[in-house]
Amino acid sequence: MSPTRTTAARVRRINPSPSTAAAQRVRELKSQGLTILDLTVGEPDFDTPAHVRAAAVRAIEEGETKYTPVNGTPRLRAAIAQKLRLRHGLEYTDAQLTVGGGAKQVIFLALMATLDEGDEVVVPAPYWVSYPDMVLANDGTPVIVPCSEADGFKLTPRRLRSALTDRTRWVILNTPGNPTGAAYTTDELRALAEVLLEHPGVRVLTDEIYDEIWYADGENRSLAAVEPRLADRVFLTNGVSKTYAMTGWRIGYGAGPVDLVTAVNTLQSQISSCPSSVSQAAATAALTGPQQFVAETVRVYRSRRDTTVKLVNDIPHLSCTSPAGGFYLLVNCADAIGLRTPDGERIENDEQFARYLLDSQQVAVIHGTAYGAPGYFRISFATSTDVLTEACARIAAACAALTPAVSA
Repeated sequence: MSPTRTTAARVRRINPSPSTAAAQRVRELKSQGLTILDLTVGEPDFDTPAHVRAAAVRAIEEGETKYTPVNGTPRLRAAIAQKLRLRHGLEYTDAQLTVGGGAKQVIFLALMATLDEGDEVVVPAPYWVSYPDMVLANDGTPVIVPCSEADGFKLTPRRLRSALTDRTRWVILNTPGNPTGAAYTTDELRALAEVLLEHPGVRVLTDEIYDEIWYADGENRSLAAVEPRLADRVFLTNGVSKTYAMTGWRIGYGAGPVDLVTAVNTLQSQISSCPSSVSQAAATAALTGPQQFVAETVRVYRSRRDTTVKLVNDIPHLSCTSPAGGFYLLVNCADAIGLRTPDGERIENDEQFARYLLDSQQVAVIHGTAYGAPGYFRISFATSTDVLTEACARIAAACAALTPAVSA
């Protein structure tokens, strides 16, 4: 008699999030009394703004603790519509907006609502770790398209065109991106749009969660605003987690075609009923209240970015580019692969290199293969300059201790 199967195929074909696993490993080491310099965390190290916290307290005291509409409170939907109008010049009706328990949930539900077995989703690499597994969990096939550092880690029209087939249902564009911080210019978005216009059955999921953590000159544009002819095929996702240091509040949103938003809302009605009422009140205050917090934190992030980019590029065997947005560096460690550690161990890949940094210097990073970027590792600079400076000094010491492998 065969063993009883305890999990569904959709669970068996996906992996736990590597970033979550890395964070758990750091917690375990800290519990053993070790001092770990943690550069894995993908969340702001700032507190949620005071006026946002106050709005949540007020909501509790005023009894806003009941179920809300599936797609969010009218006030929050109005705040989202206003933000998209002011920031991108995009107009969305109430029926085109959905609110969920974080942008992650909104993305997952959009894929759940649209994918059948065999449907393909184009995922440019490097990618956020969850995209391929979200596609797999929803019976789709992720089509990974490598995007080289020489191309700024960005999808080119040629590579996009070659990846599209009759089975393609979605293209995912994360800009600014995790783990690279790369962002598409207006001209680059327009060039991709020209290819997409040739394929009317393909939708585009734009993940814009880092859109306001922005350092480059000029405006950070959204594909839906750059090419209005794609408006009925773009599902724009965003949230308050990164911009307003509200990762734990779990509020994200999506804006797009009515049929898709209706399907997402239908799924959510059976999965979670609605997002947290208190968190929605806080998110409304974040979007409509004073925005000085955003400007100030971006100024701090920019300073940290500049410091860390310089420090990394001074380390032997390592290099990185300067990101246009977000708070990550994708560091090229290809020159360190093949070298030997002081213990005589040959570094075979980026995962082993990341483990070497943790074991030898107590510096935690995430290996690039988790993001579809072998030969790299990711640093989060959403931590203090002191921690970043000390971590880079330790990484430099680890790299200085590497020696060439001796042929047998």
